[in-house]
Amino acid sequence: MRYQVLATDYDGTLAHHGRVSEATLGRLEALLATGRRMVMVTGRELPELKEIFPRLELFEWVVAENGALLFRPATNEERPLAEPPSPQFIDALRAKGVAPMSVGRVIVATWEPHETTVLQTIRELGLEWQVIFNKGAVMALPAGVNKATGLTAALKEMSLSPHNVVGVGDAENDHAFLKLCELSAAVANALPAVKETADFGTSADHGDGVSQLIEAIIATDLAEFDRKLTRHHLAIGKIGDEEVCLPSHGPCVLICGPSASGKSTLVTRLVEALADQKYQFCLFDPEGDYESFAGAVALGRPDDSPSIDEVLQLVAAPDSSAVVNLTGLPIPDRPPFFLELLGPLLQMRTRTGRPHWLILDEAHHLMPADWRPPDLMLPEQVRNIALITVHPELLAPEMIRRVDTLLIVGSKAEDMLATFCQAAGVDLPPLAPPNLEAGEVLLWTPGGDPPRTFKAYPCRTERRRHRRKYAEGELPPDRSFYFRGPQQKLNLRAQNLMLFLQLADGVDDETWMHHLRNGDYSQWFADCVKDDDLAMAAKQIEGLEGVSPRDSRAMIRAAIERDYVVMASSAMPVAGAS
Repeated sequence: MRYQVLATDYDGTLAHHGRVSEATLGRLEALLATGRRMVMVTGRELPELKEIFPRLELFEWVVAENGALLFRPATNEERPLAEPPSPQFIDALRAKGVAPMSVGRVIVATWEPHETTVLQTIRELGLEWQVIFNKGAVMALPAGVNKATGLTAALKEMSLSPHNVVGVGDAENDHAFLKLCELSAAVANALPAVKETADFGTSADHGDGVSQLIEAIIATDLAEFDRKLTRHHLAIGKIGDEEVCLPSHGPCVLICGPSASGKSTLVTRLVEALADQKYQFCLFDPEGDYESFAGAVALGRPDDSPSIDEVLQLVAAPDSSAVVNLTGLPIPDRPPFFLELLGPLLQMRTRTGRPHWLILDEAHHLMPADWRPPDLMLPEQVRNIALITVHPELLAPEMIRRVDTLLIVGSKAEDMLATFCQAAGVDLPPLAPPNLEAGEVLLWTPGGDPPRTFKAYPCRTERRRHRRKYAEGELPPDRSFYFRGPQQKLNLRAQNLMLFLQLADGVDDETWMHHLRNGDYSQWFADCVKDDDLAMAAKQIEGLEGVSPRDSRAMIRAAIERDYVVMASSAMPVAGAS
């Protein structure tokens, strides 16, 4: 379920003339029967609310006093969210004839036309207070306290995100909390300004309008609004003046292209868009490419693998996103670790709607072609997931057939599109040779419009090259360097730059020069280490006429050590020899 919570105003929304009808109560109970939860968000003070509405137990939390007081009906717990008004403030208002006036745990409430007197008194006493209006009611509260802050406090107690909340209201003081909710509704009797800013309006008024909303939540989880919520869309680029966005809810995205083609840049832009919108994500990072992203907590290091418990503990908090760095796990252990964690994450999504997005770098390693998920593990529609791979044909068929949005980068986009279509069992769409330039992306929705090319937005986050991973980590076998020599008699594997330099110092001159003259070093630096600057430096050295083995070794070492910290004192055994 996307929408886990209904947050509703009381007067003028749920209630008519202060009372809730039996029919509306029945709809509230029906919503609870689906496993969803409810929060009441009201300007009323708690004692009068308990008197006029005896069914508060239907609500997990009540945000009273326009955001200043939390109440939990199940335990009778009350929690003020701000300091109470000073006696001087109350006495001054009474001395100026402000009546009627009520004083709650925090709120001071009266009616128009006393707003001028209240504001003057606040200024005279130098208070950090504000005045909020509600269809003629005048409410004085500490600055910054409103229905949105109160609802935020309630959701924190519930370990839920505003992105999984539907809000409904009718008056000026509802604007703040409706804006906070993922989807907002205005009942038919709402003020025109509320109707204008809400995502949609009900055709019925008061409690009947809330009942209409509940029926739509139960029937479709409001799926008909998914693509209309453009304020939540994820902007990733432009075609001319048209912005290219992904829906924040629904897509199963495959991002593919050859090494060093811009996949990581595009993924970083997507992650930035998620962070901007405050969606929670869990990014699986087999190579340590995203550990420095400022919008998330990185778990795991090259010398310390993450645990499943710490990942689940982190994402249990709605405002915490995770980058799960798998470089500390041996390569064969990474898919089992991911698949063991996937089940609990999908279960958490069922309970809470979170993590909102799962992002799988090197997805063909985490969900390889021979993976067969247990029955019912994957829903038929896997929503809000991004898969990144060089080899779509090596991705599990159970995942590739669920892809509904394809993003391709790199100069061989036509070949990559054909590979995807063959693996997914879909017809290849007509496509003029795209000739993608740097920063361009081919977008296609299988079964939808023809492919289009757009210019991706640049990243704000400067992804720094993860020096330690390449210097001392463990690249997989298909990205390691192999010293084989001219007769292919050797098989010395360098799975990082430290081992590369150790082996370079130890191999015979003939073997070293064989790979130098073939351009193997620059090709490895470009394709596998993914460092264009280092590759360019190596290519220049490879092109030098008459360079000696000794000098070329020294120049290659210097080029590496300019940008990487390679600790020769950290002696490691030479692995991969046979």
